[in-house]
Amino acid sequence: MGRSKTWFFKWLGSYRSGNSEWYIDDPRSPKQTPGKTSIEMEEIIKLTRQSLYNEDVFCGAQAIHWELSEQGLSSIPSLRTINRIINRNDLTHRRTGRYEAKDIPYPKFETRLPNHRQQLDFVGPRHLRTEGEALRFYSLNVVDLTTGRCGIQPVYNKSGDAVYEAIWGIWKRLGMPRHLQVDNEFSFYGSPTHPRGMGPLIRLCLKYGIELWFIPPSEPWRNGVVEQFNFHHQQKFLDRVTMESKEELEEGSLKYEYKHNSRYRYSKLGGKTPLAALENHKGFKLRFPDPEEPIPTMSLAKSKTGRYHLIRHIRSDGILNVFGEKFKLPPELYYEYVVATVDVEQQRLLIFHDKKQRLDFDYKLR
Repeated sequence: MGRSKTWFFKWLGSYRSGNSEWYIDDPRSPKQTPGKTSIEMEEIIKLTRQSLYNEDVFCGAQAIHWELSEQGLSSIPSLRTINRIINRNDLTHRRTGRYEAKDIPYPKFETRLPNHRQQLDFVGPRHLRTEGEALRFYSLNVVDLTTGRCGIQPVYNKSGDAVYEAIWGIWKRLGMPRHLQVDNEFSFYGSPTHPRGMGPLIRLCLKYGIELWFIPPSEPWRNGVVEQFNFHHQQKFLDRVTMESKEELEEGSLKYEYKHNSRYRYSKLGGKTPLAALENHKGFKLRFPDPEEPIPTMSLAKSKTGRYHLIRHIRSDGILNVFGEKFKLPPELYYEYVVATVDVEQQRLLIFHDKKQRLDFDYKLR
């Protein structure tokens, strides 16, 4: 038969065993797998994932691992194992892509302490249905880069007074920053007709010793932290919660703000929530607006000291655009990012590249 004696006597023994299914080969897989995740642990992972999903917070493998760790469970599976379990049970969650940075060096900033740098941005316009009419609104969102804490304030137009009131309300809860980073909205810098007029937000920041930073035009990823927050804010709040009045919108925004700060966990924070990350800086004192001071208005006087900054990418024409006003730069700065700093006291426009001052221009503020 072309078979060995071992093979023959194996089947002879099986035949003589009296088992009616003696001719069926035994499975070759090991009868015991000590490294296999238990059924109980797999169920815990599935339930934890579902719980996080229902809370509308991050619910990927890393978030599940952090949640299990805080529950004091032992022998928690690896991230790879958790990923396999949620994939096998069709519990995956869509992940957005990541921006790939260009090769051109971009100014870098340190953010070691709470409120060292905040990013601010508008979301909208969106609309509420109030008694059959559509009420347009925006959301002014602020994120502290060090702790990830957010501040949310609905506004119903982009006027200077609306921006003042919104950011003042946020700073009462979040604290005032040392640096504030924004895009190039007219509401933030004023008007291209009067580029040296120091718009409302510039005046507000100068009054309270806050350095305002304008990112390059058409490069929203430079405000990437608040942009990513805006995505979650729209996906998990504005697109899901039905609101029919200003009161419901403002109350819901405060609830989402607290939920984000107390429940969302981030890898950059070591799996902590933003409020837990703030606890790591117990000796640091946040700066808040004076509760007795009224909300600033458009009538703020121009400051005589302080600085504000614009980050700009210089193209082949060598033009630096400062809110519509153009300055010619030398060829060595072509295709580079520069920081244009307005020194209010000295009335000068200082040009920095790679943290070194290269040029300065006379810049009389009006």
